[in-house]
Amino acid sequence: MRNSTATAEWNGILKSGKGEMTLSTGKLPFSFSSRMEGGQGSSPEELLAGALAGCYSMALSADLEKAGFAPEQVRSNAKAHFDNASGKWTVETIDLDVQAKVPGIDDTKFQEIANGTKSACPVSRALAGVKINVNAKLA
Repeated sequence: MRNSTATAEWNGILKSGKGEMTLSTGKLPFSFSSRMEGGQGSSPEELLAGALAGCYSMALSADLEKAGFAPEQVRSNAKAHFDNASGKWTVETIDLDVQAKVPGIDDTKFQEIANGTKSACPVSRALAGVKINVNAKLA
């Protein structure tokens, strides 16, 4: 099985420093501004959201296929909520909005499969301490 790696480096003090996360596909700059203020650049939380959206889309496609359906498209948009609600900066919730084009499936069956995928997706399991809200709709 493939092991995935990433490297991160931070230079300087928190507010004026800059960092870079290096993935096998490229480099993502990040800063205090990009992480806390919506400035230009990436953030570790953006990578969490992307990882969940990608994993869930693939897992839902596989689960639909196992149930006898041939999905044409699964699109997931994840929003990681990074806040200080509990006294420490934490990702406590990720909202996952999913749209899928699946010929021949009714909404009841689709919802059953989509909710089951939430607990089956490897990234969802890795994020077991995070509340994941799935809002799945057929396109």
